[in-house]
Amino acid sequence: MNIKILIPVFNDWESLNKLLEEINLIINGLGHNFSVLIINDASTESRAENLLSLDNFQSVKVINMNENRGHARCNAAGLKYILENEDFDYVIPMDGDGEDRPEEIKQFIDNLNYHPSKVIVGERVKRSEGIFFRFCYFVHKIITFVFTGQSIKFGNYTFLPKLIVQKMIDEKATWSSFSGSLAKIEKDRATIPSIRGSRYFGPTKMNFKSLLIHSLSIIGVFKISLIIRSILFSLVYFFLISENISIITLVPIFLIIILVILTLLVSKRENMEEFNNSLSNINNIEKIK
Repeated sequence: MNIKILIPVFNDWESLNKLLEEINLIINGLGHNFSVLIINDASTESRAENLLSLDNFQSVKVINMNENRGHARCNAAGLKYILENEDFDYVIPMDGDGEDRPEEIKQFIDNLNYHPSKVIVGERVKRSEGIFFRFCYFVHKIITFVFTGQSIKFGNYTFLPKLIVQKMIDEKATWSSFSGSLAKIEKDRATIPSIRGSRYFGPTKMNFKSLLIHSLSIIGVFKISLIIRSILFSLVYFFLISENISIITLVPIFLIIILVILTLLVSKRENMEEFNNSLSNINNIEKIK
C-alpha cells in the first residue's frame, strides 16, 4: 500500500524535524510504502536542511505556498495535490508539532486489516491543554451537537482511503473545516482512541479565538440544520416565556441570533472556486528525498 502523510507547517520546522524522525522509526517494518508531503504555508523562517536521513520514507516533498492560508486550507490544498499528482492508496493528514502523536500511526495500520475501505478517525479520548481550554472545548462540542446534531470528536488526524479523498475534494466545506466536511460526507467511520499530545517545542498555537473560528467553521458546514434548530428552539422558548417577556429572558434568543450570524459569516470561507484554484498558489515544489 502507498500511504501519504500530509503535514501543513508554518515556521515550526524544529517540531517538524522531530516528528519526521519519530515517524521514520515507527514505520520501519510496517510493510507499507510511506511518503511525506509537507505544505509550507508561506513560512517566514528558513527551513533547516537536516531531513536527508529519513531512510524509511519513499519520498519527502515540500510544497511551498505563495500566501499564508491557514491550517485547514493547507490540508485541503494538500489533499487536492495528492489526488491529482500522486500514486496513493491512503492519506494520513496530521499536525506537524507533536500534538498528533506519531505512535498512533501503527494503530491506524492495525485497523486497516479490519476496515480496508473505511475512513479511520483518531477519536480524542484525552487532551493535554490547560483546564480553561478544555472547558471551552467541551462547550464547543455541546454547542456543535445541539445546533447540528453532530458529535465530532476528531480533528484532521485520520486515515483516508482514496475514495474518501475524492469525496473531500468534491465537498467545498473541506476548504474551511476538515473535520466538519468529513463528518458531513462520511457517516460510516471506524475509530481509534487518540490522545492529544503536547507540542515538541513552544506553547500550543490554539487559543480562544482559534477555537471560536474552528467551532463556527464546523457548525457552518451544517448551516441548514443550524437555522432549522435555531428557529425551533426560539419558538419553543418564546412559548415558555410568553407570560414573562423581558430583556433578561430574551438573552438566550439574542445569543442564538449572534451564533447564527457569526456562523454564516464564517461559512463564507467555503469557496469552491478558491478551493479549485488552490494549487495555483504553489510557489515551488522541493523534493528532499
